[in-house]
Amino acid sequence: MLKVEVIGKNGFQPSKANEEYAAKKLAKLEAFFEDEPNLQARVVCKVYPTYHKVEITVPTKKAILRSEVMEKDIYAAIDCSIDKLMKQVRKYKTKFRDKTGKEAVKEVAALAEASVEAEFDKPKVVRDKTLELEPMTKEEAIDQMELLGHDFFVYLDKNTHKTNVIYLRDDGDYAVIETKTK
Repeated sequence: MLKVEVIGKNGFQPSKANEEYAAKKLAKLEAFFEDEPNLQARVVCKVYPTYHKVEITVPTKKAILRSEVMEKDIYAAIDCSIDKLMKQVRKYKTKFRDKTGKEAVKEVAALAEASVEAEFDKPKVVRDKTLELEPMTKEEAIDQMELLGHDFFVYLDKNTHKTNVIYLRDDGDYAVIETKTK
């Protein structure tokens, strides 16, 4: 039986309706993990001025499944977060099945694949893009990123002459991924 723990943060107090809704939606996962009798899910709900954030973590024997979604409505955030988890379950079960070849796992994976495949298409590359990188500082890269309205920006660092990625974090700060060649 799946045990669901709903936690509120940033001033959000989960109601009984929130807890029941999350438990009802997460019950879908039980079918995929019949071999795990003590399956637990932790649902963290946070409230911000313009959106709600839901983080769901489900530790299993072989992996930790986790999803994080931001939506205007708490119920929409729960739904989208569970949809993400279902995609992960499908990938996880398929990979696990392919590596082990066990019949029991194949049956669960087939069940997961059938139900999830109907809901989701496999992601595909729909566009390739070529960038001409101009040397710039982090500050200039942030300005360019904000002008474009993106949450990340690829640039050539003026000092190191290496390709970097600067991105906007969920907390509103920026972070830089610096590249290094072997």
